[in-house]
This record gives sequence, structure tokens and C-alpha cells, in this order.
Amino acid sequence: MPINKKTGLGAISVSDKAIASLTGSVISECYGVVGVTAKNLIKDGINDLLKKENISKGIIVKNKKNNLEIDIYIIVSYGVKISEVTSEIQKRVKYTIEKTLNVDVDTINVFVEGVK
Repeated sequence: MPINKKTGLGAISVSDKAIASLTGSVISECYGVVGVTAKNLIKDGINDLLKKENISKGIIVKNKKNNLEIDIYIIVSYGVKISEVTSEIQKRVKYTIEKTLNVDVDTINVFVEGVK
């Protein structure tokens, strides 16, 4: 369900896929993240990294009464502190989405699907 805003000049609609793409670009800049993986792509214990054009498949956006809930599925680098990587992702995504779209982010869930 897209975010809809009305201004003096007209209406603005931001799709969930656009929000997922914005989230993906923020995640790609975070230290310790190898890539984003889709929730349903796990085959025989092997996660496939998504390319930049498909990154939104690994990010699920739910719009609940103008509050967003975002689920992110990632693979992290070996040797990094996973709690620090996930905490940094949550902070950066929340800040970027709230400042860019002027909408509250309620929950950001980060699921670590693997270590490479």
C-alpha cells in the first residue's frame, strides 16, 4: 500500500517498491553487509545475493496507518560484530526514510540469513 500525501500543488504517492529501493541503497553503504537476500530464496542452505535491480525482493515494506514496518534480509561479512551491523542498519534506514519521505518508521526488523 503506497504512501499518499496531498500538497498545495497536488498529490504525491510513494510505492512500497520505491521505499524498498531507497532502503536497499542505504543498506549497501553500511559496513559489514555483503548483500541482501530474498526471504524465500534459501535453497539447500545457500542464500543467493540479490543484484541491485532486484534488491527490493529482500526488503518487505508494510504500511500500517502511516507508520512503516520494514523487514530486511541480509548476509553479513565474517568477523564483524553482527549486533553492531544490524543496529547501524536500523539507525540509518530509520533516519533516511523519515527525513526523505516525512513518514514515521515504527519497526525495522533485520534478519541475518548468513555469514560470508
